[in-house]
Amino acid sequence: MAVPFLDLRAQYLSLRGDIDAAIQGIVDRTAFIGGEAIQQFEREFAAFCGAQACAGVGNGTDALQLVLEAMGIGPGDEVITVPNTFMATAEAITRSGATLRLCDVRPDTHLMDPEALARAITPKTKAVIPVHLFGQTCDMDAITAIARAHGLRIIEDAAQAHGAELRGRRPGTLGDAACFSFYPGKNLGAYGDAGAVVSNDAGLTSAVRCLANHGRASHTEHARIGTNSRLDGIQAAVLRAKLPHLNGWNQARRAAAKRYDPLLAEIGATPVTEAPGCTSVYHLYVVEVDDREGLMAHLRARDIGCGLHYRTPVHLTEAYRGLGLRPGAFPVAERLQSRIISLPIFPEITEAQQAEVVEAVAEFVGAPARG
Repeated sequence: MAVPFLDLRAQYLSLRGDIDAAIQGIVDRTAFIGGEAIQQFEREFAAFCGAQACAGVGNGTDALQLVLEAMGIGPGDEVITVPNTFMATAEAITRSGATLRLCDVRPDTHLMDPEALARAITPKTKAVIPVHLFGQTCDMDAITAIARAHGLRIIEDAAQAHGAELRGRRPGTLGDAACFSFYPGKNLGAYGDAGAVVSNDAGLTSAVRCLANHGRASHTEHARIGTNSRLDGIQAAVLRAKLPHLNGWNQARRAAAKRYDPLLAEIGATPVTEAPGCTSVYHLYVVEVDDREGLMAHLRARDIGCGLHYRTPVHLTEAYRGLGLRPGAFPVAERLQSRIISLPIFPEITEAQQAEVVEAVAEFVGAPARG
């Protein structure tokens, strides 16, 4: 049985009428740039996050860079994040003009280690970007205490954590702002690039919206030097059609993860730990194995989708060779990145498909599969 890594077609078919009508409505009104659909989505997504305000932007990378600029962070400032993240997190810091600093992560959750964060802070540090990786939130209580003690701004990278919770609170309320990507494969995905900044600071989201629309204070007045990173009407309409289903999709992902956990752990594939107080939305289902490359080849030979998130830590990429950091600089992140593999998970995955995945993993490691 073939098992896709992600099945976006199944999701579309379940909502085809709503999606098609939403897109057609934008076309009929020719509301391609700006307009009511964007304003409605911003209000609805802010409410979903439990926050006061939302600014839609062109993509998740721009969300990070724009919020840094809106906070006045740039050349001469340092921003700390983690090495085991998608390039966009680091890229946004660098493109803002700030200096990238990194700290190591916890071996069980793969998330920012607050103690490592504390050691990385210097007098030039102005902000920290904890990455809510794979679908669960960082230890924001500890991170917030450290950040506030040093007067740092907190920007959540929530690109993989739509609807995740930490003791009942969602990204967008755990720091000064949260940045979301709505790349099509996300838990809430558009049909192209899209992103948002969510915050309890309406002034901050207004500044982001201004920067994202060429610095416009009004249609004819340009108050700042901005850029073009607007959320477009069709993407907003698609996201509005999907948003009412997001909680249910997240619950289905959690149920799938809980089916995987005991079966895979028993055959030597160690799942990422869900931290106490966290409710993960399992954007990715990630396990540690001894021979990651071999398992990937084996799964692909069986027509089972899999992925690497991510193969190379940021500081060891060619793009960041200039940091001068060698292997061993962040030993926990480096070890994890050499051992992890992402297995198929999506709301529509069936128990039979999951059994196929478990059987293939067991076959590779030479262990009997159960369930």
